[in-house]
Amino acid sequence: MDNKGSSDSTHGPAAGSPGWGGLPRNVWVLGVTSFLTDISSEMIVNLLPLFLANVLGAGTAVVGLIEGLAESTASLFKVFSGWLSDKLGRRKWLTVAGYGLSTLAKPFLYLAGSWSWVLGVRFADRVGKGIRTAPRDALIADSTGEDRRGLSFGFHRAMDTAGAFCGVLIAAGVVWRMQASGSILQRATFQTVVLLSIVPAALAVLVLVVGAREVPGRIDGVKRPSLTLKGFDARFRGFLLIVVLFTLGNSSDAFLVLRAQERGLSVLAVMGALLALNLTYTLVSGPAGVLSDRIGRRRVIVGGWLLYGIVYLGFAFAGTGWQVWLLYAFYGVYYGVTEGVVRALVADIVSPERRGTAYGLLNAAVGATAFPASLLAGVLWQGAGAWKGFGPSAPFLFGAGLALMAALLMMVWLPRLEERPEAG
Repeated sequence: MDNKGSSDSTHGPAAGSPGWGGLPRNVWVLGVTSFLTDISSEMIVNLLPLFLANVLGAGTAVVGLIEGLAESTASLFKVFSGWLSDKLGRRKWLTVAGYGLSTLAKPFLYLAGSWSWVLGVRFADRVGKGIRTAPRDALIADSTGEDRRGLSFGFHRAMDTAGAFCGVLIAAGVVWRMQASGSILQRATFQTVVLLSIVPAALAVLVLVVGAREVPGRIDGVKRPSLTLKGFDARFRGFLLIVVLFTLGNSSDAFLVLRAQERGLSVLAVMGALLALNLTYTLVSGPAGVLSDRIGRRRVIVGGWLLYGIVYLGFAFAGTGWQVWLLYAFYGVYYGVTEGVVRALVADIVSPERRGTAYGLLNAAVGATAFPASLLAGVLWQGAGAWKGFGPSAPFLFGAGLALMAALLMMVWLPRLEERPEAG
């Protein structure tokens, strides 16, 4: 494999040995782990806003508070765990700890009787995600050469989303079996889904423990980075700033679920729309990663953000259920085009010994911005206290505007992202 003279061309013998399609063992193991984890997570997470609204009687401002606060607080763990994996020179066991904590948290949703209980469980689950995400992404990057990095991250996102598709399909089957096409989610239905979700979550941790390998010789003996932006390429800092701008308009997908229900979709129909999202996400992720290997990451990301802006405009003005379904499908295309490619871009512009910290900073920036983004979306929609919101279209118009601004900045402000960083 030609790695264009990159210092990334040396892989550990276990982690870097090629598997099916020439992808390293770690990429496959982490792909299967994410597949199983997302079966579990997506069985729950897409029903959670309906559980809060239909069963617990929470408003959109509370939904935004829960989603935003859980993501933002847990973001501190994302940056710390990434930095710690660089400092220790080890990625695997931090990844295992993160997946394990999320698995332990899920069963407590069965007992949730108030929105504050849901907040506590979501916080623990997101802390687990915060612990695992940066070391996991760094382990994928460490295990893969530059010429297949887009493919590796695209494959991982495809496996992740294939699991999400299966999770939504299972949850939809439970909804259909227990309450047919009812428009309001019932507590018993949600509790059954929670119990079923425990099995794939536990299997995911087992696969990771048994199958993943550390990548030796990649960051050992290198000066460890500090937990700051000092020493990072200016392009990474600029990219981070643009991502923050984009994320400020990218509120929790819980609002898409509530918008779908507000447009008249039953609980089962909402699950069908989510299946459309995850199917297109799965199908697009791999080809988008390969495309970014060929034409450059920046162009692919800009295209994805422009599509996001168009889709959010569509959600603002959607008037019928079939329009919501179509928009969900295109929203999946946006995810498939951008998620893996963003991670591949970070690996391209950051040296190996800083990758864990870089992924931590990226995820922390996104997580920290998620709180104001989701809280603002809830307030724009419904209002809070004496403040009256602007209606269901408002958060989507706001998100579309910021997405278009971020895409423009990527095009005109960071034209050097395609250039390779200097060695060392």
